[in-house]
Parts: sequence; structure tokens; C-alpha cells
Amino acid sequence: MVKAVVDGVRFAGFQAAVPADRHSFLDDPAPFTREEAEKLAASTGVRGRRVLPPHLCASDLCVAAAEGLLAQIGWEPGSIDVLVFVSQDADYNLPATACVIQQHLGLSTSCAAFDVNLGCSGFVYGTWIAARLLSGIVTEPGRPGRALVLCGDTSTRHLRPDDRSTLPLFGDAGSATALERDETAGRLFVVAGTDGAGASHIRIKAGGRRDSLVPPTAPRSPEEEERLFRDARLHLNGAEVFGFTLKAVPPLVRQTLDHAGTTVDAIDWCVMHQANKFMLDHLRKKTGFPEGRFVVDMEEFGNTSSASIPLAISHRLSTDLAEHRRRVLLAGFGVGWSWGALVGDIGPLPPPAVVEVGSDRKPMLP
Repeated sequence: MVKAVVDGVRFAGFQAAVPADRHSFLDDPAPFTREEAEKLAASTGVRGRRVLPPHLCASDLCVAAAEGLLAQIGWEPGSIDVLVFVSQDADYNLPATACVIQQHLGLSTSCAAFDVNLGCSGFVYGTWIAARLLSGIVTEPGRPGRALVLCGDTSTRHLRPDDRSTLPLFGDAGSATALERDETAGRLFVVAGTDGAGASHIRIKAGGRRDSLVPPTAPRSPEEEERLFRDARLHLNGAEVFGFTLKAVPPLVRQTLDHAGTTVDAIDWCVMHQANKFMLDHLRKKTGFPEGRFVVDMEEFGNTSSASIPLAISHRLSTDLAEHRRRVLLAGFGVGWSWGALVGDIGPLPPPAVVEVGSDRKPMLP
């Protein structure tokens, strides 16, 4: 695993955005029976999930979160130097969605804006990238470097209507995290790794250049259309994912704590990617965190991929982080296989919030 340290960058704020539309298989169990839906909710920890209207994208959720966050912390859009959009649901094949967001938010043309195509580990990677860039950029005297890390995915759009393993688990969300150069800030300690041998176990096979959905010169056969329909949806091998997680994440946590020169007892909050409650319960026991300092926050949102860590922070830790400075361990893991963890301090800061985005919101367009 690669290890890194970033000096002089602080977390300045968090905000998350979720669709106002809530769906629960407990209320509308089809294609499950009510008994099956109750059992699934008990094991996954998901009793409801948010589903984005079809005219909006993950970027719209991230922009809603960013607009609220900038207003809350009082940052002028022109003061932002770095914009990182972390998502597996880009608006277009090109241009990069970050470029469209830069224009929509009114950020300066001197802002560096780019996309990062990562899912479950994406928040840690995006934060690391942005913080490292901030630590090295040159700004005008007296003006601190600033960055926005936007993480969001619309996982519900990738689910097959007959896939009973993924339907009750995934939800849509977006988030915005503000980072600022601050010489008095503590260090951020990062550990990350990758094992592409697991790439096929969480995959959407069709839609890229390897297996294109772009119509060919000749009409496709009905059989090929059916294959593409299924291959353009999420394939998730639950047994392989669970095995990978139990193998990779406990060593990741130990190495990150060692890298930071700290212990479980010194961590105020552990926030991991909100994969599912069953998996998180196993990880908590294997890593030695007590229940009271280990965040599980899936009940109303489900697994929201790259947004799950900042969403959990905004939803569960808002009051605490507004009042205290806390030592946290943040860990993301999954599709790729890809994993990363970060130890650092958060707070006190303006209370992180979760805003709802309704169907009346207009889409962000170039």
C-alpha cells in the first residue's frame, strides 16, 4: 500500500444532498414479499433509499450541496483554486463534468477542475488529491488556497429490475467538502491500494469503449440488444465483495493507524464507506472500534457509493463536529478493487447539513 502525508490543509466544511423522493421496499415490497423485505432491511440496514428524478444527474446533487456549503462557510466562488468531481456517473463522455460545474458555480477560470472516476474509495482519493494539490500551489499573499471535493453517484440507475441482490441496497446522493490551506492545521495521513484482479466483481460491463452502446452501422439483433441491456446494469458478486472487504480493510485500518502514529483508542470517530450494515458490523469487530465511535448510517439513504462517507458525516456528526475538534479515521473500499483510508482532524466547523433536492430543480447544462 502507498502511504502519504499532507501538511497544512484543514477541512473547512461538509454538505450533502439527497433526492427528496424516498422509496422503501418495506412500504412497496415488490418484487419481494413483505417478509423478505423485512429480512433484507435487517441485514443491510437499509429501510429507505433516495431516488433521483430522471432529468437530473449526480452532478446536480453535488452542485446543490456545493451551493449550500459555499453560502454556509462564506466562500466566494472565485476564491476556489481546485475542483475535483469524483463520480462514476459523469454527465457526458466529454467534456469532463468538472468543467461544466466550474462554469455553473461561477468559479474563476484560474481554477483547476477535473474528474476522478472512482466509486466506494473515491472520497478518500479525492480528498487526498485535492489536499496534496493545495499544499503545493502558489496563491497571492494573504489568500489561502481552497478546494472543493464533490462526490456523487446515481447508483439506482444501474440496477436491473430483476436483480434482487442490489435493488434494496443502493441510493443516490451527492456531497461537497471544502478544504483550505492552513499552516496551523494538523497532518493528514493517507494509505491507499489497488488490486485490479477484482475488477470484474463490481462492474458495469457495457457502455465504455470496450463494449460500446453506440449504435453500429448495422442494426443489432434482438439477442444483442438484450445482452447490452443486462450488461449496462450493475453486476455485483456479493460473496467476492464480502471476502475482499474482510481481507483488505482490517489491514488498511491497522496500517493507517500505524502510519499516523495513533491507535483505535485515540480515534473519536471511524466513518467507513457505508456498504451494508452486515459488512460494517463485521469490520467494526475486526478493527476493534466500539459501537459508540463507529458510524453506521444507511437506514434512510442506502449505499450511496462515493458520497457515503461525507453523507454519513453530514447526517450523523453535524452537531458534534460543530462543537468539537475530532480525530477521525475515514475509509473507503470496493469497486476496482480500490481502497484508501485517511486519519486527520475535523472541526469545529459550521454544522454539516443534508439538503433535499426536489423534482422541480432545473438540471445543470453547459
